[in-house]
Amino acid sequence: MVSQPHYAPVAVVRSRLLMVWMILMVGIVGLIGNLVRLQVFEADKLQAMAQAQHGISLKPFIPRRPVVDRMGNTLAVDRQEYILYVHPIGFQDPSQEHKLHIAEQLAPILNQEPSAILDTLNLRDSGIKLSTGLTEDEAKRIRALQIDGLDLSPYQARFYPYGSLFAHVVGYTNLDREGQVGVEHSQSDLLSYHSPTLNLNRTAYGALMPGGVPEDFKYHEHLNLRLTVDNRLQRRIRTLLQEEISRLTAKRGLAIVMEVNTGAIRAMVTEPTYDPNGIHTTDDIPRMVNSVVSHLYEPGSTFKPINVAIALESGRLNPNDIIHDSGQIAIGTWSIGNHDFNTEGARGDLTVSDVMKYSSNIGMIRIMQKLDRDQYYDWLGTLGLGQLTGIDLPFETPALVKSRQQFTESAVESATTAFGQGFSLTPLQLLQMQAAIGNGGTMATPHVVDGLFDHDGQRYWTPERAAHQPVFSEDTTEIVLDMMETVVTEGTGKAAQVPGYRIAGKTGTAQKVGDRGVYEEDDKKLHEKWNQPR
Repeated sequence: MVSQPHYAPVAVVRSRLLMVWMILMVGIVGLIGNLVRLQVFEADKLQAMAQAQHGISLKPFIPRRPVVDRMGNTLAVDRQEYILYVHPIGFQDPSQEHKLHIAEQLAPILNQEPSAILDTLNLRDSGIKLSTGLTEDEAKRIRALQIDGLDLSPYQARFYPYGSLFAHVVGYTNLDREGQVGVEHSQSDLLSYHSPTLNLNRTAYGALMPGGVPEDFKYHEHLNLRLTVDNRLQRRIRTLLQEEISRLTAKRGLAIVMEVNTGAIRAMVTEPTYDPNGIHTTDDIPRMVNSVVSHLYEPGSTFKPINVAIALESGRLNPNDIIHDSGQIAIGTWSIGNHDFNTEGARGDLTVSDVMKYSSNIGMIRIMQKLDRDQYYDWLGTLGLGQLTGIDLPFETPALVKSRQQFTESAVESATTAFGQGFSLTPLQLLQMQAAIGNGGTMATPHVVDGLFDHDGQRYWTPERAAHQPVFSEDTTEIVLDMMETVVTEGTGKAAQVPGYRIAGKTGTAQKVGDRGVYEEDDKKLHEKWNQPR
């Protein structure tokens, strides 16, 4: 008997086909969904991952721009230096005798005592930092020793060829190449050349693919930041200042040379100073402060020419007026006298020029009493007291002056201001005011930055500065200059005479205010001298 084939019912077949179709549809929908996720929702993320695997970003090292003086002498420049690491575990012979031999070989190169080097070598077996700031020549000498266990690590450092000579003008950078003081700080954006980031692609094997370097990528402009200071003048001024500090046994001293017509600083010296190439600690901070722009002093008698100019310009004083010098005067409960009253007594009637020549405090009080106190206070504001000079150096301190109410309600305030006490300002601001007398009556902005120049001396950029502000007439300044010349030829400034030159100047001695808010003893004074070649 022949058996018949068994066929599944049609309904069962259809259900199986439907199930297979549904499974396929679910899979297709899943694939489409995953494709949408990859191509739409995670496209940016996946693209970034691919770029990270096949691309590389390079930020090339670009040195800071050099700083030069007005003659092109380099004051600051980048150079490669080295850190010397020692790994005693790598020495061929770990004995103390061998370590001492190594120390004796390194001592003359590192300028250290062999015993000190030996003590350092015994600190641990590896990773000892023995010296930093090694030059290329010193690194070559160390390599020539062929000592195992020595590791020279190169890095880019800022170098200052003139050491401490321009420290307060140029400043220095820290280990992160960030300017801390001087123009290294105030002109950091100009000194730091910002190069574009270079993005390159790699093959699957890691090799860089050509064609990704921009045409102008290798271009590097060679610009120098030129300052107004002069190396020769700066060096000579510092020598003279150091001699004067030694003669007076002074704690500190400063000197500034500025072109009165432009405000360009040709020399700026502050002593004591510091070496910007050295390693600095907190103990160095007082010597890093530029007293020219940051410290406030009472100007004393050096402010008298400015007060005479104020009185003349206001029309309250005539250069031919006679001023009575009684030697002493009482202002309220205060008794004020001339600095030489004990030896000279009262000088009687004086010309305005004589008041300046003898540096008479009483004469100056009589002159400034011709002005209303409000008018006098307005003049101090016109000259910029309480404001900054605008110099392109950091950390400038504004003058410290009394409020209008204090000044106008107390007769002694205007009296002491007449001979330069009761207020304080920076030496730079005093120089700016003195320069207005020397240049015909305008307030020039002091500055040390001349601009950016290429290696051929062509100017690339010039800083914008405030326009000169007129404060005195030329007639007034000529009268005051003649009086200041008399100070040098016949008065207290005879030491400033220079054969063959006409010198206008004014000496001054101001007492210092101590920690208790009162003036210190007579032997603690500021000795100042301001001279104008004519």
